[in-house]
Amino acid sequence: MLAVEHLYKHFGGFTAVNDVSFDVEQGEILGLIGPNGSGKSTIFNMLAGAFPPSAGSILFEGRELAGLMPHRIVHLGIGRTFQIPRPFRRLSILENAALAGYYGQDRVSRAEAWQAAEEALEMVGLPTDPRAETGSLGAAGLKKLELAKALATKPRLLLADESLGGLDDSEMDQAADMLGKIRAEMGITVIWVEHIMGVLMRVVDRVMVLDHGEKISEGTPAEVANDPRVIEVYLGTDTVDTGAAAAPG
Repeated sequence: MLAVEHLYKHFGGFTAVNDVSFDVEQGEILGLIGPNGSGKSTIFNMLAGAFPPSAGSILFEGRELAGLMPHRIVHLGIGRTFQIPRPFRRLSILENAALAGYYGQDRVSRAEAWQAAEEALEMVGLPTDPRAETGSLGAAGLKKLELAKALATKPRLLLADESLGGLDDSEMDQAADMLGKIRAEMGITVIWVEHIMGVLMRVVDRVMVLDHGEKISEGTPAEVANDPRVIEVYLGTDTVDTGAAAAPG
């Protein structure tokens, strides 16, 4: 579905992403991890069109995305969430999702956008009552709204950016299960950037690890958790439960 080849991003004399290549198969969940400043968000921003690559290719279903504007990319079928939810506070929960549906779908009618919004809110467990306000949502609810807005754009590929930040253990498990449900019930492929390693490793099919803008490891959760370089630069001495193997402490 997605083929990224020799991707670079320079900000002046600083190289944020340095010759990164990876593929994403249709229907899989790929975890993207790495320390702060490793280039994860920069790659997301290039995939979504917020940043143009300095060099390299991004092929989505065979079409080159490098250099396209964000509205063109979302219309092609790539939706994204953001680390920090910023809903339109003067709009209701349903209106927030419907607005995303208008933006994310090309030539969509009002009725179609509202239907997409209702379906997305039902998927994440938020109310579809048009009177329900965003002020009633806590941290978990706002993260769900981020997901609903992305789903309302009818994506085939979802870029989920730190969907667990600010949640307690129970809410993290629910959010992770939700990404699995989105894949299973909606057939959406997912790239998931996350810092909460233990939860991510139990959900994703594969993991790619970045450090200082370079890819240092890629494989199954068990393979990556036991990669000595990953342990050194990211996992440290903490044990990460992958459901199959753990990094040595």
